[in-house]
Amino acid sequence: MTTDAHPHDQQLSSLDEADDPSGLRRRTFLGWVVAGATLTVAADLRLAPRAEAVVPSGPQVADLYDLEDAQTDSALPTSQLITITINTDGTASFEMPRTEVGQGIITSTAMIIAEELDLPVDKVKVTMAPARQELAFNQLTAGSNTTFSTYTPFRVAAAIARKQLVEAAAILFGTQADRLITTGGVVRDTLGNQATYGDLAIDAAKQVVEAVEVVLRGEEKFRVIGKPQSRLDARDAVTGKKKFTTDLKIPNALPTMVCRPPTHLGKPRKLTNPDAIEKMPGVTHVAQIPTGIAVRARTFGQCIDAVRAMKVQWTPGDAANESDDTILAELRAAELPMVVPQVPGLATTVETDCVFAFKSSAALEPYAAIADVRDGSAEIWAGIKSPIFAQNQVAAICGIPPTSVKVNVITGGGSFGHKLFADHIKEATEASKAMGVPVKLMWHRADEPRQGRLHPMATSRVRATVLAGEVLSFEQRHTSVLTDFEHGFGEILSNVADELPTQLGNYTLSQSVFALTQQMPYNFGVLDQLMNETVAKGDLVDERFSTGSMRNIYSPDVCTAAELTVDKLAKVAKMDPVAFRLKHLKDERVKDALRLVADKGNFGRSMPSGTAQGVAIHKEYKGCTAVLVEIDNRPATRNRDLGPETITGPRVTKVVLAVDVGLCINPRGLEAQMQGGIMDGIALTLTSSCHLENGRFQEASWDNYFYTRQWNVPFDVEVHILSPEGIDSPGGGGEAAVGSTAAAVACAYARATGQVPTVFPIQHTKPLAFKPKTFIPSVPQSPTNGLRRTY
Repeated sequence: MTTDAHPHDQQLSSLDEADDPSGLRRRTFLGWVVAGATLTVAADLRLAPRAEAVVPSGPQVADLYDLEDAQTDSALPTSQLITITINTDGTASFEMPRTEVGQGIITSTAMIIAEELDLPVDKVKVTMAPARQELAFNQLTAGSNTTFSTYTPFRVAAAIARKQLVEAAAILFGTQADRLITTGGVVRDTLGNQATYGDLAIDAAKQVVEAVEVVLRGEEKFRVIGKPQSRLDARDAVTGKKKFTTDLKIPNALPTMVCRPPTHLGKPRKLTNPDAIEKMPGVTHVAQIPTGIAVRARTFGQCIDAVRAMKVQWTPGDAANESDDTILAELRAAELPMVVPQVPGLATTVETDCVFAFKSSAALEPYAAIADVRDGSAEIWAGIKSPIFAQNQVAAICGIPPTSVKVNVITGGGSFGHKLFADHIKEATEASKAMGVPVKLMWHRADEPRQGRLHPMATSRVRATVLAGEVLSFEQRHTSVLTDFEHGFGEILSNVADELPTQLGNYTLSQSVFALTQQMPYNFGVLDQLMNETVAKGDLVDERFSTGSMRNIYSPDVCTAAELTVDKLAKVAKMDPVAFRLKHLKDERVKDALRLVADKGNFGRSMPSGTAQGVAIHKEYKGCTAVLVEIDNRPATRNRDLGPETITGPRVTKVVLAVDVGLCINPRGLEAQMQGGIMDGIALTLTSSCHLENGRFQEASWDNYFYTRQWNVPFDVEVHILSPEGIDSPGGGGEAAVGSTAAAVACAYARATGQVPTVFPIQHTKPLAFKPKTFIPSVPQSPTNGLRRTY
C-alpha cells in the first residue's frame, strides 16, 4: 500500500476552501459538559449549516445530495447525546453508536478521539452502545457512512474534554489555561507542574450541564490521524480472546437451532414426532416458532442431531414454484423502456444487457443471538447494525414497550448487509418466549444461503448513442427483485425529506436509494440512470424472498453493466479504454486515480493470448476508486482440477487499485478494506451466486457458495491511497472497492475472450459444480472426522 498526493478537483468536492465536505463549516463548535462524577462531554452539531453544492453541468441526484448526506443529516440532531467520559485511571471511555463488524471502526474512532484529546490511542476505550431509542437515526451502521458522519461530532466531543481538563489544571496550578500544553494524556506548564487526565477527571467534571465552545485542531497538527495504525483488536482476534455472540457465557442460555423448511421462506405446520425429539440426548426444550421448529440442547451438536431427526409438515413459501427462469421473465416484464430510440443513419447505437443472479450476503460469522425473555422484559446479545430496529421488533413480539427491552450490541464477524436485519434476534426472542428460558441461537451454515438474506436478482441494460465520435446519450435501466430496506433507510429518508432533491418525491424507497447512490462521472451527453422493481409501488417487502442491501447496494451490478458499455464505446471511438475514459471523465480526482492504476499496472503491455487487462472506475461516498486487473483465461488455468465440489474458470492474477476517500483516518485499515472489497468484486463477477430451482436455493454453506477462494486470490495486489490537497474530511471507504473491481474483472474477461459476458457471475449458467445438500433434513450431519483434519 502506498499513499500518493494528487491535485484535487474543486467540482468533486463542491465546496469552497473554508468548507468541510461533511457539510459542516470549519468554525467554532458548540458542545456540552454533562453533569457527572468524572468529566463527561458531548458534541452538539444540530445547528451546523450545510454547504451549498456547486452544480456541475448535467448533475445527477447523487452529485448534489447522496445517501451519505441523508444519513449524516438525520444523525445530526442527536449528536449531542454521544458522550466521552474521562476516567480516573487516565483513560477515555466512549460508547460508539455504530457497530463494529470487522471494518475497523473501533480503531479509527479511537484514533479520531485520541487525536483531538491528545491521548495515546491505546488509552481510548471504545465499546458499542446498546440500543438507545433517543439515538434515532444515529445508530444505523450502513452505506459506508460511519466515519463520514461521525468524524466531526467525535472530534468536537474530544476537543471539549481536552479543554475542560486544561481549565481544571489551570486552576490547580494557579495559572492561565492558554499557558498549558497537553501531551500523551498529561497537562503541563513551563514551571514543571503536571497532572494526568486521570488526576483531573473529577475536578474537570461539572455538577450542571454547561455549553462550551471549542476550535478543532488543524490538519497540519495531526499526530494520529493519517498514520498507519494496526487494529486495536487484532491480537484478541487471532488468539481467540475476542468475544463474539456464541462465545458469551450468559447464565442458562443453552445452544438452540431451528429446523427449517425445504423451500425458501416456507412455514411450519406441525412437528409430528415431538416426543421422540424431546427424549434425544441433551435436548431440554422444543418449540414451534414462525420460521420453523426450534430445539434447545446442551450442545450445538445435539441440536443438529435433533434437527435432523425431526419430522415436520411444512407449508411451502410463496416462491415454491419459482426458478431463475421465472424470476428473469418477471424482471424482463418490469423493465422500464429506454427514452432514446435506436437511431438509424450516421449515429451508432451501443447496447449492453446484463443479468445478475441472486447472491448470498452471509458473513463469516453465522447469524447468532442470545435472548432472555421474562415476564415484562427482554434482554438480547447479538451482532446487529440496526439495534433500535431490533429493539422495536423484540418489543412487538413480547408485547412490551421498547424501554423494557435491552439490546446489547456485540462485535460481529462480518455483515455484508446481513446484520442490518434482526432475523436472528427475532428467532431467538420467539424461542425464548415459547420455551420460557434463555437461549443461545445460532443458524447452521446451510441455513444462510437458503433462508437468509439475499441480494436480489436483477437485470441492467444500457443504451448509448454516438455520433462523429462523441457520446450523445447514455441511458441505464436497472430492474431488480425488490430490496428490503425496512431496517431504517426508509425512516432516514422520511426524516430528511426537506433536504432531498424534489424529483425523489415520486420514487419508491428503493428508487430513492438508487438515485442517492449512483453516479456516472462521465460527460456522456444526456445521462439517465433509472431503476424499477418487480412489485407494485408502495410495497415494502417482496413476501416471496428475504432480500437485503448487500455490500455496495446496487453499485456492483450497475457499475459492471456501465463500464462494459464504456469499453464498447471506446472500441467504437477507436481509442484504448484508459484514454477514452480520461477524455470523458469530469473530475480530476477520478482521473488521477485512473492515471495512477494505468501507470502502476503498466496498462497496455503485451500479454499472451487468453490473458488481458481490464480497467474500471467508480465514484460514490464522496470519493472514488479506479481498478486495473489482469485475468488469465487460458485452458491450463480455466480447466485446472481443484478437487471435488470446487469451481474452476478464469483467475484474476493481478489487481492495482487506487482509492480516494478524501482525508484518510487510518491508511492501514483502509488498505485492508480495499483488499476485502477486491475479493468481493472478483467473486461477484466470476463465481458467487445462488441458483433458484422450484423455490429452493441450491447452495448451502461455503463449500458450494463460491466466494473467492485462496487459489483464486491474485498473486499481486496493490492498493494506492490518494491524498488530495484541500480535503480535510473523510468520505466512505467500507464498500468503495467492490463495484469497481467487479466491473474491471468483467472488462478484463471480455478482452481476454473476445466476448462480452451477459450473465453474472460468469460461472452461473454452467452445470452445478457440487451436489446439493439435502433439503429434508435441512442441515447435513455433523462431521465425525474433524480430528483427522487438524494439524
